[in-house]
Amino acid sequence: MGSSSHRNNYHSLKNTISLKSHAKVNIGLRVLAQRSDGYHNIQTVFQELGFHDTITLTRIDSGYEFSSNVDWLKNDESNLCIQAWSVFLKKVSPSTGVAIRLEKNIPAGGGLGGGSSNAASILIGLNQLFEAKLSNIELMELGKILGADVPFFIEGGTQLGEGIGEKLRAFLYPVSGTYLLVIPNLSIETAWAYAQIKKHLEEQKVSHNFAHLFQGDESPLEFFENDFELVVIPTYPEIGRIKAAILGRGAKYVSLSGSGSTVYGIFDEEANALKAESDMPSEYLTILTSPKNRLL
Repeated sequence: MGSSSHRNNYHSLKNTISLKSHAKVNIGLRVLAQRSDGYHNIQTVFQELGFHDTITLTRIDSGYEFSSNVDWLKNDESNLCIQAWSVFLKKVSPSTGVAIRLEKNIPAGGGLGGGSSNAASILIGLNQLFEAKLSNIELMELGKILGADVPFFIEGGTQLGEGIGEKLRAFLYPVSGTYLLVIPNLSIETAWAYAQIKKHLEEQKVSHNFAHLFQGDESPLEFFENDFELVVIPTYPEIGRIKAAILGRGAKYVSLSGSGSTVYGIFDEEANALKAESDMPSEYLTILTSPKNRLL
């Protein structure tokens, strides 16, 4: 699919583009064998959400500028937004520079893919701003340089992710419902989670065929387990308590996203999601959102 699939995602002026940079959750996450490059193969269903950051790109004479509403993003090459500009610059060599303004809503380290989404949105936006006419396949190749989850966000929606997450297969329909995200004040390091999960790999049964199971709203969600819960919940029992609390309030599915720390529930009835949100302790960040349909 060409870059025109993003036409509804930005508003273009002469020298400025503004884009929504969406969060995601993982519906199920199977961790498979470790590869020779040190990464693990996985199986997961990525679901893009309406909850988003906002990125504004503006042409400037040369180089780049970066600004944000948060102070924990550095204005250097450790920042995925700036890395995205760098890889685009090597591919396209635009005649002018860019100012990047990021309005951050998606919290860091929660398994919601905010950094990867920002990088993908910047690639999409730069492609439009400079009329580079790169295809989505080309943008996904650039995204792979930046991180395993970045290619998913080029087209978003609902996709099966395999390999390290970069082998993607799109589904037409999202898992519908109201999504309640509950984010405790915990930081769970992805590297730690993978190091711990190694101890459980040999105990696992043959993984389910996610593509065969996934039938949109009719999916048997109970089969979509997140293997990281095996190590995260015993170490962080608060996560288990949050999961139990959401389940007890009528969610049809509750899971960690990625390796955490976000716990989310999917509710058929928005009223139940609102009630569950109101019952959460005030120290938790809570967000109500809905799945994004890639066809709209």
